[in-house]
Amino acid sequence: MFDDLTGRTAVVTGGARGLGYSLASALAGQGVNVALLDLLPIVEQSAERLAADSGVQTRGYVVDVTDAAAVDAAFARAEHELGTASLLVTAAGITIWGDSVDVPAETWRKVLSVNLDGTFFAAQSFGRRALAAGRPASAVFISSMSAFIVNQPQFQASYNASKAAVSHLASSLAVEWAPAGIRVNAIAPGYFLSDMTREFTEANPDLAAQWISTIPAGRMGEPEDLHGLALYLASDVSSYLTGQSIVIDGGYTAV
Repeated sequence: MFDDLTGRTAVVTGGARGLGYSLASALAGQGVNVALLDLLPIVEQSAERLAADSGVQTRGYVVDVTDAAAVDAAFARAEHELGTASLLVTAAGITIWGDSVDVPAETWRKVLSVNLDGTFFAAQSFGRRALAAGRPASAVFISSMSAFIVNQPQFQASYNASKAAVSHLASSLAVEWAPAGIRVNAIAPGYFLSDMTREFTEANPDLAAQWISTIPAGRMGEPEDLHGLALYLASDVSSYLTGQSIVIDGGYTAV
């Protein structure tokens, strides 16, 4: 169904583990060559594992997504080693909980910097090269249902605000780049069992039970639940879909 993806190149931020690695695996399964960007040094080993499992070409680059110059340098390396990326997935992100009246300025800035600045810098480097190549391309930002609702019982104003900005950034860039055939969409997941979330829920089963009790589907999402949507947005089969944030949350925001 997604044969058009074979042989293309993708850059995935936050790709060393978790949702980023899972989405990179989905792309690799369709024959996409993948560059993984992550602050974690294990990103190089993650790329090697992905290549061994899928047979595609991969690279892993240690990059701080809040450093625009470093991000652009990584894109340049990926272009040289794998070809110009026509696909982008921005999965790098963090959340830090806390009462808003007590949140230090540096904590607020860190969340906004990783989630919003990191998404923009990756999109900027991607867009420059896609525009220069003059070929259709697709970017998929990982936003959150928290862009549209306020989670309870945790307080995470910085995360909510950053993801709302990510979703609107997707719409803004989609309109700006539409004439060039570059599409930009966002996936807004609900509660998903990424590696870090799984570790947290195992350590905090009461909170996990509270979350699950509010999800009509009766469970948290598994990373694989995002694969179909991500591949659809990456593929040319969704060529008329751009500027959208699609919530995938087991019905959480529907009630």
